[in-house]
Amino acid sequence: MNRICVITGTRAEYGLLRPLIEKINEDDKLKLQLVVTGMHLSPEFGLTYKQIEEDGYKIDEKIEILLSSDTPIGISKSMGLTMISFSECYERLKPDMIVVLGDRYEIFAAVNAASVSKIPIAHLHGGETTEGAFDEAFRHAITKMSYIHFATTGEYRKRIIQLGEHPDRVFNVGAIGIENIKNMELLSRSEFEESIGFILGEKTILVTFHPVTLESNTSQKQFKNLLDAVDEVENLRIIFTKANSDTDGRIINKMIDDYVNKNKDKAIAFTSMGQLRYLSAMQYVDAVVGNSSSGIIEAPSFKVPTVNIGDRQKGRIQAKSTINCRPEKEEIFKTLDLAFSGAFKNKINDNVNPYGEGNVSIKIIQQIKKIFNQGIDLKKRFYDL
Repeated sequence: MNRICVITGTRAEYGLLRPLIEKINEDDKLKLQLVVTGMHLSPEFGLTYKQIEEDGYKIDEKIEILLSSDTPIGISKSMGLTMISFSECYERLKPDMIVVLGDRYEIFAAVNAASVSKIPIAHLHGGETTEGAFDEAFRHAITKMSYIHFATTGEYRKRIIQLGEHPDRVFNVGAIGIENIKNMELLSRSEFEESIGFILGEKTILVTFHPVTLESNTSQKQFKNLLDAVDEVENLRIIFTKANSDTDGRIINKMIDDYVNKNKDKAIAFTSMGQLRYLSAMQYVDAVVGNSSSGIIEAPSFKVPTVNIGDRQKGRIQAKSTINCRPEKEEIFKTLDLAFSGAFKNKINDNVNPYGEGNVSIKIIQQIKKIFNQGIDLKKRFYDL
């Protein structure tokens, strides 16, 4: 049996990877290894490894790498600790392949260690662009260290090939998050309201805002502009999900806590909602607001407007349900007004999600097994266009 080691460092990433984890676990030709790191192990970010265990999965290794600092120095030290810890982890587990998703700094460091350890890497969500975050460079670097690639659109597949990866190892499978939407039995409106202890209103928004890590000291100002804008919207109720452990993420989280404490009648916040409640929220809110990739990739499947603020997600392929605006109070307010309008909601009734229709995990499993059958040669040649 080939040992497939899935690595996860955040609540959102695990939610996306869960159907693939399940398929690997059920396959009689593959052995699942699960390594949990990053925010999963932090009380500050909800100790979300417990959700993985509650889902019935055995965690093979828990690797603590977070420092109590989200400064550039703190993040860099966390990356160094990640490389050291994962090199030791790979020596113990001896995986035949690791599977990673996305572009976060802890994944970049874990992939570095795997590359040095001569472990083949399967990468999901390569070829994408997020021009406002240093994750942009991490993602493309992960692509060059990876052996097999699972892109979410045809355009992203072409970009991976443009980076010199052989087309025979690059597959357009769609976004795995859509599979959860198609297959998960979401909560009814009343079940959802009861589960979060919060009643949805005439207008309700789901807000997730992360730092724009390639900008200097903009988090506080941009998020204040967002809070000031939503304060101008009458009869608005707000569900906040907190920021990740990126540079300056703690600034945003403190501002959320302060805002909710002053506005308990209309706002609620979560360190982690879990995949079921988060997707259920998307189903019932009137707009997804902020700069999270979920607003670009998952929200269009619900035909719900996305107000995408600032440059963090700049460059991603978008459905017509996404409205972009600058991180300024007046523009955010006007964009919210547009998103709430009947005309815009009618416009997106036939919205098509460019990230596919689901059934992603089985496609990934098939290609991984085929790669093992063919044999893996890590001495990759650069593929010239």
